[in-house]
Amino acid sequence: MNRAKHIAIIMDGNGRWAELQGEKRVKGHEAGAKVVKEITVYCANNEEIERLTLYAFSTENWKRPRIEVEFLMKLLENYLKNELEVYLANNVRFEPIGDICVFSNSLQKMIATVQEKTAHCNGLVQSLALNYGSQDEIVRAVEKLRSAEENITIQSLSYALDCKHNVDLLIRTGGDKRLSNFLLWQTAYAELFFVDTLWPDFKIKELEKIIKKFKKVERRFGGLK
Repeated sequence: MNRAKHIAIIMDGNGRWAELQGEKRVKGHEAGAKVVKEITVYCANNEEIERLTLYAFSTENWKRPRIEVEFLMKLLENYLKNELEVYLANNVRFEPIGDICVFSNSLQKMIATVQEKTAHCNGLVQSLALNYGSQDEIVRAVEKLRSAEENITIQSLSYALDCKHNVDLLIRTGGDKRLSNFLLWQTAYAELFFVDTLWPDFKIKELEKIIKKFKKVERRFGGLK
């Protein structure tokens, strides 16, 4: 039976959820942040799950309206500040992925602080993909290897990536059926589940159903059984 050791989620549908409620898009992002907490705590208390990687802000999200982007930056900083105790209480280690050097100094400091204060935790590893794009990640990894004059192999490139762990189960909420430049290398043999549920409405019960289905999938990794 399969183990969903590494779950990755594209958390789509926050803005649409808010619009359906007659609210501004930012309200959807606030509601989505609460779901992040619920799902993280659930995963932290599931012994089979070792890593949870969440697509929080992509390299393409800068194209969104300036007001929405500014709100997302403030929301992220407040989320990390408020959730530090939750991380510690649930033995969760925080490991961001992506190119965070473009963020404000205060946000970079908050990211570094949470990462440092949770470094000793040995339970679930939660990664937020921040200013992350898989193509950008791969290019940066190749440049890193070239500057070190290393031979580029599958193993060396995997190790040079921000996320060095293959994904077992990838979930996308919101109804769209695409990867949107998320963990393209790491999901080479992941099982993909696309659900119509908008992220703020995504519940633990739905995650449990997906994991149950995942466990029954025959994973061949290109071979025969």
